[in-house]
Amino acid sequence: MKYSKIELAKQAIKHKGFIKKIPDIIRMVNYWRKGQYPVNAIDIILPLLGLLYVISPIDLLPEIAIPVLGVADDLAVLSLALPKLLKEVDRFLLWEAEKIGNIRNISDAEIID
Repeated sequence: MKYSKIELAKQAIKHKGFIKKIPDIIRMVNYWRKGQYPVNAIDIILPLLGLLYVISPIDLLPEIAIPVLGVADDLAVLSLALPKLLKEVDRFLLWEAEKIGNIRNISDAEIID
């Protein structure tokens, strides 16, 4: 089966409601940039860089020159970046709900995929 970056992007979009979480991702990045959302920069920047790498036309292993490995590196980056980003968005939504006051009495919570 032949894959392209467009096909990989379509698969990424289907991953656990990714499209629905795009506004949340944007809001999370804005809160983080303003210094209001306390999180390590690496937890936000690395997954976003991974997505940019998959979308961008610049590639370390180009699909045209090395068809199988070219797609494999994109799949590897997607498989690492998307779950990390979506987990961080879930943490952000929990933080945001606490901030607004919708959720009280949470002492220790773990986000489970």
